[in-house]
Amino acid sequence: MDPFALLGIERRFDVDLRAVERAHRHLSCVVHPDRQGSEPPGARAEALGRTASLNEAMRIVRDPLRRAETLLSLAGAARDGEGPMEQSFLASMLELREALEDAKDARNLSRVRALAETVLARAEATKAELTQAFRGADEKPAMLDVARARLAELRFFMRFAEEASLAEDVLSEGGGAPLEG
Repeated sequence: MDPFALLGIERRFDVDLRAVERAHRHLSCVVHPDRQGSEPPGARAEALGRTASLNEAMRIVRDPLRRAETLLSLAGAARDGEGPMEQSFLASMLELREALEDAKDARNLSRVRALAETVLARAEATKAELTQAFRGADEKPAMLDVARARLAELRFFMRFAEEASLAEDVLSEGGGAPLEG
């Protein structure tokens, strides 16, 4: 499935999500099963299928990880697994994970939040690099390798942010123990 084609939008990483939502809303109204009242019986089932496809396309395009994975797949550049990662990146992620574990153990909510902000800032920078890599891939197909590497890094950042968010929720609930921060 090409979610970009289904939604009638340009195939790119840096999509305008508001424009995508408008396109999705418009198309959803056009193919909605309730609009198939005078059509043959199979038309309603077909409309349900098109609506489900549109909704899945929207979920893919809305999620930066799935959007990048789909762009790589559509370009014939998808690979299984993360592939080799730069040692410096892996070392920095290991340090961040250890810092997060230390902050959680110390019930230091402000430290957890600071680490989450740091990683989210790095995720945004990585998304910008992904945008540039996909833009450059039209002229230099090797840029798809760069996009694949940035995607792997973005996965790390998003998992870290999710873990930090869960830790924030747990620490914010308190549980009776005093919190730092």
